[in-house]
Amino acid sequence: MKFNAKKLVVLLLLISITSILLIGCSSSSSDEIVAEVNDVKITKEEFYDYLVSQNGDEALNALILDKIIELELEENNIEITQDQIDAEYQKAVESYGDEATMEQALAYYGYTKDEFLKNIKMNLSIEALIEPSITITDEEIEAYFEENKDDFNEAEQVKASHILLDTEEEAKDVLAKIQSGDSFEDLAKEYSTDTATATNGGDLGYFTKDEMVEEFSNAAFSLNKDEISEPIKTTYGYHIIKVTDKKEAKVATLEDSKEEIREILKDQKIQEQYPTWYQNVQTKYTIKNNLKTN
Repeated sequence: MKFNAKKLVVLLLLISITSILLIGCSSSSSDEIVAEVNDVKITKEEFYDYLVSQNGDEALNALILDKIIELELEENNIEITQDQIDAEYQKAVESYGDEATMEQALAYYGYTKDEFLKNIKMNLSIEALIEPSITITDEEIEAYFEENKDDFNEAEQVKASHILLDTEEEAKDVLAKIQSGDSFEDLAKEYSTDTATATNGGDLGYFTKDEMVEEFSNAAFSLNKDEISEPIKTTYGYHIIKVTDKKEAKVATLEDSKEEIREILKDQKIQEQYPTWYQNVQTKYTIKNNLKTN
């Protein structure tokens, strides 16, 4: 099952950096200098006041939610294990192709891996607390399948590795080494300029025809399993492609799609029920927001 990057209460991703800064500001000397512009100093107190004025309510509400969830998990004897967190993270990695690409995406959105793992734990916690109140019927699953049947069809896929070179001459030299019996994977590690896949022996995993540039896809999908291409020119350079597996196109059936649809419907219902759940659960606790009184 693919990881859905928007899965489960996206609006509740913790404002991690802001929260940490708020906590850090309040735990040390208020006149500590955090920055200077020429001789003009910015104190930690000024920094704290600015953060509170700009993001204080959102950051504090995120921390309050975090504490409420901790208490709810304890009351309901629910434990979110590291194995569960790691499994969700691995789904995300697979959806991006590899961990390096995943980490680049996190960096683009301003997240570290640790912050992302914390958000995964938050989402798993909310799911565990709300899921017992959710019912998904066979009729709902069937209706969803009929409305979205085409989305569950599987296109033809190829699993391939490649070695990317800058020039045709380099590509021909490497191809000659392969034809002489050298390991494709070892040569990819040594020569490929695609640093994201070189360390994995050039492995690109499975892909559909429209996921790669036209010249690459045409070549890859014309090869048989274990066959190696001549150098293929694209805008990225010259590729030597090795097909390692192929999957035929497959028309979806309700039986094969049931569990995936059940997960989709569960996520939808959790997102729908979250606002009511959070409103109700807050009434169980005495919450004092001192920011609003300052």
